[in-house]
Amino acid sequence: MGNDLRGVLWSAALLERNPDAIVAAHRAYLEAGADCIISASYQASRMGFTKLGRSAGEADRLIARSVELALRARQEYLAGHPAAGFEPLVAASVGPYGAALADGSEYSGAYSVSRDELRDFHLPRLTVLDESGADILAVETIPDMVEAEVLCELLRDTNTPAWVSFSCRDESAISDGTPLAEAAALYADHPTVLAVGINCTPPQLIPALIRELRRAVPGKAIVVYPNSGETYNVTDKSWSGRACDLDKEFAVVSWHRAGAKLIGGCCRTGPDDIRAIRRRLQTDRNQ
Repeated sequence: MGNDLRGVLWSAALLERNPDAIVAAHRAYLEAGADCIISASYQASRMGFTKLGRSAGEADRLIARSVELALRARQEYLAGHPAAGFEPLVAASVGPYGAALADGSEYSGAYSVSRDELRDFHLPRLTVLDESGADILAVETIPDMVEAEVLCELLRDTNTPAWVSFSCRDESAISDGTPLAEAAALYADHPTVLAVGINCTPPQLIPALIRELRRAVPGKAIVVYPNSGETYNVTDKSWSGRACDLDKEFAVVSWHRAGAKLIGGCCRTGPDDIRAIRRRLQTDRNQ
């Protein structure tokens, strides 16, 4: 949509600079048929905002604003579609510690911080988002087993239901090398985590990863929203390579048949992609 997102806050920079642009982005996905929109808080944290001179209180208010903007977009959408028959969900994004570093660590899980530091990073934002009015917490792109353990503990004290999704490096392991089945199993009996899955991962890995999840957490719904298939360059924050063929490599129908209940797109997937995904799933349902 023409906004420069190359800073350390990514889309969260617009929470202060251009909140209307965030509402417009949410509206674009809703108009495309999205049943769930995710707040622009993935890279928003006290650590990130205080580096830019904001106080902890100001950071918390901006994090809360991310959900307020998503709720506003939903309200505007429903006002224009009174016969929609379904109220889309607003998910509050809880990105990993690596996202705040803005160095691509969410693709490696290569953290040099303690368990306590991870807890201190996540707790304030989780508290704000838990009280924000979001329908669900989208705890996403988790690349590290220790971080998954910390979040597992913290989410036991939240009131808002959640999904937890991992970034994966191959067909069986999350980004730090831990088997996906082992990481997902942390949440097998979790009281507030309703779904476990994969995001920010190449689409060709999804079928095998769904099989791992079905084995590890048979009682949870499965969420998958991979990247477009392009490769991220952490040095200049650019994307390269070829986006996948939505009709072949982004095989949403087969993912659904394999057991995925929540399906979408992550990096480099736009409203047109969501529109196509919805159309293909509806076509398959009607056959």
